[in-house]
Amino acid sequence: MRAKHIFNPKKLLLLVFIGVVGLSGCKKFLDVNQDPNKPGTADPNLLLPVSQVAVGTVVGNYFQVYGNIWGQFWTQGPSASQYRSIERYNDANTAFDQVWNRIYTKALINAQLIIDSKVGGVEQTKGIAYLTKAYTFQLATDAFGDIPVGDALQTNNLSPKYVPQAAVYDSIFTYIDKGIALIGVANAVKPPGSQDVVFQGDMAQWKAFANTLKLRAYLRLTNIDAAKASAGIAALYATNPVFLTKDASIKYSTTGGNDNPLFSEIVGLGRPQNLVASATAVSQFVANNDPRVVQLYVPVAGTTNVTSLVQGTFAQFPTAVVSTPSALVGASPNNAQSALAPVKLISAAESYFLQAEAVARGWATGDVNDLFAKGINASFVATGITDPTIAATYIATAKDGQTALTAAASTEAKVKAIIVQKYYAMCGFQGFEAWSEYRRTGYPDFLIISKAAPASTTVPPRRMLYPNSESVSNLNFPGTIALNVPVWWGKKN
Repeated sequence: MRAKHIFNPKKLLLLVFIGVVGLSGCKKFLDVNQDPNKPGTADPNLLLPVSQVAVGTVVGNYFQVYGNIWGQFWTQGPSASQYRSIERYNDANTAFDQVWNRIYTKALINAQLIIDSKVGGVEQTKGIAYLTKAYTFQLATDAFGDIPVGDALQTNNLSPKYVPQAAVYDSIFTYIDKGIALIGVANAVKPPGSQDVVFQGDMAQWKAFANTLKLRAYLRLTNIDAAKASAGIAALYATNPVFLTKDASIKYSTTGGNDNPLFSEIVGLGRPQNLVASATAVSQFVANNDPRVVQLYVPVAGTTNVTSLVQGTFAQFPTAVVSTPSALVGASPNNAQSALAPVKLISAAESYFLQAEAVARGWATGDVNDLFAKGINASFVATGITDPTIAATYIATAKDGQTALTAAASTEAKVKAIIVQKYYAMCGFQGFEAWSEYRRTGYPDFLIISKAAPASTTVPPRRMLYPNSESVSNLNFPGTIALNVPVWWGKKN
């Protein structure tokens, strides 16, 4: 659902933003009222956090839940039924109305208002808005496939056309380039400063973000247009790019209703046991003697053991485990179910693994072993394990560690080692991206079909459903596409 479908443009208070909206709960983050028909009167720097936090709610709650369940880091606990339809692969189209609305009417339209603003001296803010627009359109197209783009943000168009995913990606690259040009404007009269809730106005970090996002987007095309992917990456590396070495994230607090959106959803509704550890991921952490497992899940009291459930079984835990409780998603302030947990748009670990894959494929220069190790190290630090010797031991001894990469006899085997480690690094925080990479590469290859899925199911979900709001309001609605149909860039087997 887009703004033009749910609001009267003459009476639109578009920017009344509920910053932490759950799948069924909400809390105030900030309120800004502005008529989008008068973009010249809006203060772009005040609109920027509205757009950014809307993206954070999508990544950190809506897509976080689906991605971590379909990526098999988490599964529905036995004490409730909130997410059972996700495990059963049978959500209705209406389940996606809210997230579609938040993508278009909050994140994207506010970014567009910034871009269209007549206010002078805000080039850097407009550059960030272009990058936010590129990032958000990638989220949307990776989730749903073909989507409205060019005319989707025009409030006078009630039925925007759906654009093929290949063309959406062309737009993404264009927006990134426009963003890079604008953030590079020196001595902006009105820099975003603290209104930028991701990097607090640090344009060097935004340049690194843009390069990393572009690398991610080109690698997404690997199986559908390898020539375009390799040429794009070569052109990117010809600019001597700097990539992210720190997380691009939105940080939260415990005051003023500004806590993490998933935490707000779970704790605010009293549902802390709905999401529990999936045996799919936990068994691999255990097989690798991976110390991150007790940072990402709650262990049994006094032990380092994590109890988990087979995906989609909804089984009961032993009484002792329930009373602990163990297997819950979240063990420390660094974890995704903490009030202070950041929402990671792109993590430092992901940045290193993207670079490692580009080098492994022969499309970029660099030391693949060093980049691989840096990705693992960044993940360890992010989960609170700061002793470098612990990560070094893991890299040297884990079955999916350095040996798996150096022993790889082919490019594909190297890519597998890199993506598997990226999967571990994304546990809990970047579930949607891990699921997307699985859909692109087929790795990790140890994911299973949810035990709650219909008996005839042969593949896990490969896309999200178009929202019901589109089917009833957009004359150009293309019709529902089943969950098991790959998106344009997805693997077909």
